[in-house]
Amino acid sequence: MTPESVVVLAGGSGGAKLAEGLQQLLGEGLSVIANTADDVEILGADVSPDPDLVTYWLCGQIDEASGWGLKGDTSTVFDRMVGLGAPDWFHLSDRDFATCLYRRAYVQEGGTRTGAQAQIARALGVRAKVLPMSEQPVRTMVRTTEGSRGLQQFLVAERAEPQIEGVELEGITGAVPSPEALEAIAAAEAIVIGPSNPVISIGPILALPGMREALADARAPIVAVSPFVAGNVLKGPTREFMAAIGRPATATGVASLYAGLLDGMLCDEADPDPPPDDVVTAAAPLLMEGAEGRKRVAERTLDLAGSLIGPQ
Repeated sequence: MTPESVVVLAGGSGGAKLAEGLQQLLGEGLSVIANTADDVEILGADVSPDPDLVTYWLCGQIDEASGWGLKGDTSTVFDRMVGLGAPDWFHLSDRDFATCLYRRAYVQEGGTRTGAQAQIARALGVRAKVLPMSEQPVRTMVRTTEGSRGLQQFLVAERAEPQIEGVELEGITGAVPSPEALEAIAAAEAIVIGPSNPVISIGPILALPGMREALADARAPIVAVSPFVAGNVLKGPTREFMAAIGRPATATGVASLYAGLLDGMLCDEADPDPPPDDVVTAAAPLLMEGAEGRKRVAERTLDLAGSLIGPQ
């Protein structure tokens, strides 16, 4: 059976690319629950990097060369603000800035973050649903040898250079999954944990009180896609974050973070490390180059999930 209603848990980059491939196959049947723990308020804007990155991939406006931002965008507003004395470390191009200002206005006028993201997605022609993981603020703090700092400061301003000692999630005990996210999980025929950073992208979603229970109670099989291609990380400090929490930077190490949830895992066929032995695994080339590459990995992901769907 090929699932037609699928939920993906995603951060940026790998998870967003997989979501774009799945949207090619599923259209409106796809829901993406996106991490919001790396949100930041800056320059008067409400910036939600992962939901927006997913949205930009899904609408075809992402700058694929850099993997973030909008292709062909300008920076007139940001450059003027920096010229006036604003901090320059977190760049926002004009159309991206407009998205973040719209979100701030929408929420200030009484709307929800989920409602704001839905309107942004609709306006950009996205067929899938993009669902922020929670309406309550959660912020990832990175403990380093030089002190604790917010995730965006660590990744952007400091280029992930300080040595990582651990991760804390401020506000996590007071947050819950959004009603829309829980509804999507309950209705899904398959649930996919995308190949995003398992510690700082997927970790906050799973840490929400009630989220693991909702996933465990779901009727759908849960499969993960490994973030490693031929044993390597294509983008970001995944290896460093895995080391900081004492887990090996392998597909098996990632699967251990999802223990109790996974039914299957798709691994790269060129991965030199053995796959996890406690779930069903399949192997395929996981390099998502171009739209066809993203679609191919999405097809293999659905094949694995479909093979795990029990009698209806």
